Amino acid sequence: MSDDEQTPRTAGGTADGRTAGRADGTVGGPRPEGTRFFGTTWVDHTGHYALRRAGLAVGSLAAAVAACFVLRFAFQGLQIAETGGLVNGLVIVMFAVCSAIACRKTWEGFQRRPDDPGREDSLRSLKAIGFIGSLLAYAARCLTEAPGEKLRRAEYETALARYEKRRGSRTGNPAARKKPKRGK
Repeated sequence: MSDDEQTPRTAGGTADGRTAGRADGTVGGPRPEGTRFFGTTWVDHTGHYALRRAGLAVGSLAAAVAACFVLRFAFQGLQIAETGGLVNGLVIVMFAVCSAIACRKTWEGFQRRPDDPGREDSLRSLKAIGFIGSLLAYAARCLTEAPGEKLRRAEYETALARYEKRRGSRTGNPAARKKPKRGK
Protein backbone atom coordinates (compact mmCIF):
# COMPACT_ATOMS: atom_id res chain seq x y z
CA MET A 1 0.00 0.00 0.00
CA SER A 2 1.39 3.40 -0.86
CA ASP A 3 1.45 6.38 1.49
CA ASP A 4 -1.25 8.13 -0.54
CA GLU A 5 -3.67 5.26 0.10
CA GLN A 6 -3.11 5.45 3.87
CA THR A 7 -3.66 9.18 4.26
CA PRO A 8 -7.13 10.64 4.62
CA ARG A 9 -8.96 11.84 1.57
CA THR A 10 -10.36 15.32 1.71
CA ALA A 11 -12.67 16.83 -0.84
CA GLY A 12 -11.15 19.79 -2.61
CA GLY A 13 -7.65 18.84 -1.58
CA THR A 14 -5.02 16.22 -2.10
CA ALA A 15 -4.58 13.08 -0.07
CA ASP A 16 -1.90 14.71 2.10
CA GLY A 17 -4.16 17.58 3.14
CA ARG A 18 -2.96 20.23 0.70
CA THR A 19 -5.81 22.23 -0.76
CA ALA A 20 -6.35 23.86 -4.06
CA GLY A 21 -7.39 27.48 -4.24
CA ARG A 22 -11.06 28.19 -3.71
CA ALA A 23 -13.28 30.09 -6.08
CA ASP A 24 -12.83 33.31 -4.09
CA GLY A 25 -9.04 33.06 -4.41
CA THR A 26 -8.30 32.09 -0.81
CA VAL A 27 -6.63 28.92 0.31
CA GLY A 28 -7.96 27.36 3.50
CA GLY A 29 -7.30 24.10 5.23
CA PRO A 30 -8.42 20.69 4.08
CA ARG A 31 -12.09 20.43 3.24
CA PRO A 32 -14.27 17.59 4.51
CA GLU A 33 -15.25 14.78 2.19
CA GLY A 34 -18.94 14.73 1.35
CA THR A 35 -21.15 11.71 1.95
CA ARG A 36 -24.10 10.44 -0.03
CA PHE A 37 -27.35 12.21 0.96
CA PHE A 38 -25.56 14.41 3.51
CA GLY A 39 -22.81 16.24 1.62
CA THR A 40 -20.64 17.96 4.22
CA THR A 41 -23.47 18.67 6.69
CA TRP A 42 -22.13 15.86 8.89
CA VAL A 43 -19.34 18.21 10.03
CA ASP A 44 -21.58 20.63 11.94
CA HIS A 45 -24.96 18.82 11.70
CA THR A 46 -26.69 21.63 9.80
CA GLY A 47 -29.22 21.52 7.00
CA HIS A 48 -31.86 19.30 8.70
CA TYR A 49 -29.21 16.69 9.44
CA ALA A 50 -31.25 14.78 12.05
CA LEU A 51 -34.38 14.85 9.93
CA ARG A 52 -32.42 13.54 6.94
CA ARG A 53 -30.93 10.75 9.04
CA ALA A 54 -34.36 9.70 10.28
CA GLY A 55 -35.81 9.84 6.77
CA LEU A 56 -33.01 7.71 5.37
CA ALA A 57 -33.41 5.15 8.14
CA VAL A 58 -37.13 4.86 7.45
CA GLY A 59 -36.54 4.82 3.69
CA SER A 60 -33.95 2.07 3.96
CA LEU A 61 -36.24 -0.03 6.12
CA ALA A 62 -39.14 0.51 3.70
CA ALA A 63 -36.93 -0.51 0.77
CA ALA A 64 -35.83 -3.63 2.66
CA VAL A 65 -39.46 -4.58 3.38
CA ALA A 66 -40.41 -4.01 -0.26
CA ALA A 67 -37.46 -6.16 -1.34
CA CYS A 68 -38.60 -8.94 1.00
CA PHE A 69 -42.01 -8.89 -0.68
CA VAL A 70 -40.40 -9.13 -4.11
CA LEU A 71 -38.30 -12.08 -2.95
CA ARG A 72 -41.41 -13.70 -1.51
CA PHE A 73 -43.15 -13.45 -4.89
CA ALA A 74 -40.09 -14.93 -6.57
CA PHE A 75 -40.08 -17.79 -4.08
CA GLN A 76 -43.78 -18.38 -4.70
CA GLY A 77 -42.94 -18.61 -8.40
CA LEU A 78 -40.45 -21.36 -7.60
CA GLN A 79 -43.12 -23.19 -5.61
CA ILE A 80 -45.60 -22.89 -8.47
CA ALA A 81 -42.97 -24.25 -10.87
CA GLU A 82 -42.53 -27.19 -8.48
CA THR A 83 -38.74 -27.08 -8.72
CA GLY A 84 -38.35 -29.23 -5.63
CA GLY A 85 -37.27 -28.86 -2.05
CA LEU A 86 -33.55 -28.79 -2.80
CA VAL A 87 -33.76 -25.79 -5.13
CA ASN A 88 -36.08 -23.94 -2.77
CA GLY A 89 -33.71 -24.59 0.12
CA LEU A 90 -30.68 -23.46 -1.88
CA VAL A 91 -32.39 -20.22 -2.86
CA ILE A 92 -33.28 -19.45 0.76
CA VAL A 93 -29.77 -20.26 1.98
CA MET A 94 -28.19 -18.24 -0.85
CA PHE A 95 -30.17 -15.09 -0.05
CA ALA A 96 -29.64 -15.49 3.70
CA VAL A 97 -25.87 -15.97 3.41
CA CYS A 98 -25.45 -13.21 0.82
CA SER A 99 -27.53 -10.81 2.94
CA ALA A 100 -25.46 -11.57 6.03
CA ILE A 101 -22.18 -11.02 4.17
CA ALA A 102 -23.47 -7.85 2.51
CA CYS A 103 -24.63 -6.49 5.87
CA ARG A 104 -21.25 -7.19 7.47
CA LYS A 105 -19.23 -5.73 4.59
CA THR A 106 -21.44 -2.64 4.41
CA TRP A 107 -21.08 -2.10 8.17
CA GLU A 108 -17.30 -2.50 7.93
CA GLY A 109 -17.25 0.04 5.11
CA PHE A 110 -18.68 2.62 7.50
CA GLN A 111 -15.87 2.03 10.00
CA ARG A 112 -12.73 1.88 7.84
CA ARG A 113 -11.54 2.12 4.28
CA PRO A 114 -11.10 -1.23 2.52
CA ASP A 115 -7.59 -2.65 2.71
CA ASP A 116 -7.88 -4.15 -0.76
CA PRO A 117 -10.24 -2.28 -3.13
CA GLY A 118 -9.91 -5.12 -5.65
CA ARG A 119 -11.38 -7.55 -3.16
CA GLU A 120 -14.29 -5.21 -2.53
CA ASP A 121 -14.91 -5.05 -6.28
CA SER A 122 -14.98 -8.84 -6.45
CA LEU A 123 -17.67 -8.89 -3.73
CA ARG A 124 -19.91 -6.49 -5.64
CA SER A 125 -22.12 -9.22 -7.14
CA LEU A 126 -22.47 -10.92 -3.75
CA LYS A 127 -23.52 -7.60 -2.23
CA ALA A 128 -26.04 -7.13 -5.05
CA ILE A 129 -27.65 -10.47 -4.26
CA GLY A 130 -27.68 -9.69 -0.53
CA PHE A 131 -28.90 -6.11 -0.99
CA ILE A 132 -31.40 -6.54 1.86
CA GLY A 133 -28.50 -6.89 4.29
CA SER A 134 -26.92 -3.72 2.93
CA LEU A 135 -30.19 -1.83 3.33
CA LEU A 136 -30.57 -3.03 6.90
CA ALA A 137 -26.98 -2.03 7.75
CA TYR A 138 -27.59 1.41 6.25
CA ALA A 139 -30.81 1.85 8.23
CA ALA A 140 -29.15 0.76 11.48
CA ARG A 141 -26.22 3.12 10.95
CA CYS A 142 -28.57 6.04 10.23
CA LEU A 143 -30.00 5.64 13.73
CA THR A 144 -26.68 6.69 15.32
CA GLU A 145 -24.91 8.83 12.70
CA ALA A 146 -24.67 9.53 9.01
CA PRO A 147 -23.23 6.37 7.43
CA GLY A 148 -19.46 6.79 7.35
CA GLU A 149 -19.48 9.95 9.49
CA LYS A 150 -17.17 8.60 12.19
CA LEU A 151 -14.60 7.46 9.63
CA ARG A 152 -14.68 10.71 7.69
CA ARG A 153 -14.58 12.80 10.88
CA ALA A 154 -11.44 11.00 12.07
CA GLU A 155 -9.79 11.46 8.67
CA TYR A 156 -10.81 15.12 8.51
CA GLU A 157 -9.53 15.90 12.01
CA THR A 158 -6.24 14.15 11.21
CA ALA A 159 -5.90 16.19 8.02
CA LEU A 160 -6.71 19.42 9.90
CA ALA A 161 -4.13 18.66 12.60
CA ARG A 162 -1.53 17.87 9.95
CA TYR A 163 -2.38 21.07 8.08
CA GLU A 164 -2.16 23.24 11.21
CA LYS A 165 1.13 21.66 12.22
CA ARG A 166 2.58 22.19 8.76
CA ARG A 167 1.21 25.74 8.53
CA GLY A 168 2.40 26.82 11.98
CA SER A 169 5.82 25.21 11.88
CA ARG A 170 7.06 26.91 8.73
CA THR A 171 9.39 29.77 9.58
CA GLY A 172 8.62 31.83 6.51
CA ASN A 173 4.83 31.64 6.73
CA PRO A 174 3.51 35.17 7.12
CA ALA A 175 0.02 33.94 8.02
CA ALA A 176 1.37 32.14 11.09
CA ARG A 177 3.31 35.12 12.42
CA LYS A 178 1.89 37.08 15.27
CA LYS A 179 1.23 40.68 14.55
CA PRO A 180 3.13 43.13 16.73
CA LYS A 181 1.01 45.10 19.17
CA ARG A 182 0.83 48.76 18.41
CA GLY A 183 0.87 51.36 21.15
CA LYS A 184 -2.25 53.38 21.85
